[in-house]
Amino acid sequence: MRKRHLAAATATVASLVLAGVVTAGSADAGGANDKTTAEPHNIGLLTKEIDSYYGAKQDADGVWQASPDSPYAQDLARIEKGAKRQIAAAARQHHGKGDKPAIIFDIDDTLLLSLDYEKKTNYVYNGASWKQYVGRANRPAVFGTPALIRYAESKGVEVFYNSGLGETQRSAAVENLKKVGIDVNLDADHVFLKDKADPPAYLAGCATAAAWNCTTVQYKAGTRKHIESRGYDIVGNFGDQYSDLEGGYADKTYKLPNPTYYVE
Repeated sequence: MRKRHLAAATATVASLVLAGVVTAGSADAGGANDKTTAEPHNIGLLTKEIDSYYGAKQDADGVWQASPDSPYAQDLARIEKGAKRQIAAAARQHHGKGDKPAIIFDIDDTLLLSLDYEKKTNYVYNGASWKQYVGRANRPAVFGTPALIRYAESKGVEVFYNSGLGETQRSAAVENLKKVGIDVNLDADHVFLKDKADPPAYLAGCATAAAWNCTTVQYKAGTRKHIESRGYDIVGNFGDQYSDLEGGYADKTYKLPNPTYYVE
């Protein structure tokens, strides 16, 4: 379930992303809760901090873009540098031995940046407007991710995608990924999307054609389990939400920064 939590403390987010690698479930969104009377972060100030973090600026077409020299870009670069080291080590370790190494990426705000949507909707999610936005297939890449995917491919590590986008959004997602230079394994055997009309058998415990009851963690972890059952060892799992990373079936998890929304 996608929720907006602008009151999540930016300082907490920054401290977590600097580490690069996180253990699933090791932290939450932060901020005030039912055990404290602390006043939440002021939402007006927080939106300014988010702008500063991204170095948010409108381009000539009025599209909000992140700055390549922003703190956001710097955090991404640190995470991706560490990931490349780990990918190379995993490739050496698996060379000719056992299951084939693989990495998995979420798509929204892991590979394709949605900052323009967030800014123009004042960080308020709406299913219809989001569907239209995704359908335009013109989101920019999250800094560094096209190169990271090409690097993994060059090391013989299989690339998969595990997204909360719906099956009906497949063509737009693939088109957008290609536009930003991500053109690796974009077939149906590697790009996993939510198919609520005809859910796969490996999700039978929480999803049928009559009712989809999978949480984000169940859906994503179940998909990773399925991928590993096909003879892969998932050496790295990348996502901008903790729910992208929880549930196991990955040797390492990489939390990419995203202070604009929270998905349970």
